Amino acid sequence: MLLTIAIILAVLWALGFLAFHIASGLIHLLLIIAVIALVVHFVKGRRAG
Repeated sequence: MLLTIAIILAVLWALGFLAFHIASGLIHLLLIIAVIALVVHFVKGRRAG
């Protein structure tokens, strides 16, 4: 679930940054949230295994 959210947010960030050339700092929040979701996913995965 978190991996899917991280991938979606990363794709949205890439589209917003590359396709629409949004220079706002808000678009980078998507990347930060995606990275956090990815890290949480891997941390939870290691604890369960």
